[in-house]
Amino acid sequence: GFLSIKQHCKSLLTMKLSAITLLSILGSVSAFAPSLVGSRASTHLDARRPFISGNWKLNPQTRDEAVSLAADIASKITDDSPDADVALFVPYVFIESAMSAVGNKLSVGAEGVCPQVQGAFTGAVSTTMLDSVGVKWALAGHSERRVIFGEADEYINAQCLRIIEQGMSVMLCIGESESEYEQNLAGSVCAVQLRKGLAGISKEQMDRVVIAYEPVWAIGTGKVATPEVAQSVHSTCRSIIAAMYDQETADSVRVLYGGSVTPESVDELMGQPDIDGALVGGASLDSEKFGRIINFQV
Repeated sequence: GFLSIKQHCKSLLTMKLSAITLLSILGSVSAFAPSLVGSRASTHLDARRPFISGNWKLNPQTRDEAVSLAADIASKITDDSPDADVALFVPYVFIESAMSAVGNKLSVGAEGVCPQVQGAFTGAVSTTMLDSVGVKWALAGHSERRVIFGEADEYINAQCLRIIEQGMSVMLCIGESESEYEQNLAGSVCAVQLRKGLAGISKEQMDRVVIAYEPVWAIGTGKVATPEVAQSVHSTCRSIIAAMYDQETADSVRVLYGGSVTPESVDELMGQPDIDGALVGGASLDSEKFGRIINFQV
């Protein structure tokens, strides 16, 4: 028995050494033959852990409803569910109750933060407060914050920097309005929002950033960008990130789709190579619907 273990270890070592040799050969020739290392292959979802998230917005109306909904959603995550990260972004007052209701099944995040840490900012909630109750994720740049509350790119960037400085992770939301979409400005709008939103964030810190692309014209309207349109913008976002940082960063950052994601549309969306997950609004308030989205099938 001992001998066969010894032989097994020896053969593993040989395999490891030959793999190292092969890698060093590939490394030395890759400068001359870039085609050996295909960037498209690594940009498929297999290389990135899927991320399904829900944004409750100004819902539900009571703590009891929040606890019940969170617990129902958590119960939909089973051993048969896809190997994915799942998070719920909920109103501040429900965060701790929701955390207790879901246990370690999923993350509970905040719908936003104030870039200031303390002081005379009535009604604001800081990253230090959120961190102290165990929050690890927060949204920044959601179109409703941009449009209704007038949050500018510079303010959103300050939120992103503050969240990362706190040791938390941020989901930066970007996307174009209907008129911008009709004028073929989706790529330009996303480029501006990415460059301004991520200003000052280093390549190393990008592993704590997730991008959510949400075409504003598809939020809550029931209109969904076709999987092909969404894929095309996601691919553009990835190339913008590659230009800002490098291909490795672009291939590892997760880009989620948000905009009327439903049980009916999720499978086809998740089948696209550059769509790594979903930021779900309305359907995350229905545990059956959101459960089906969590258990997407590709």
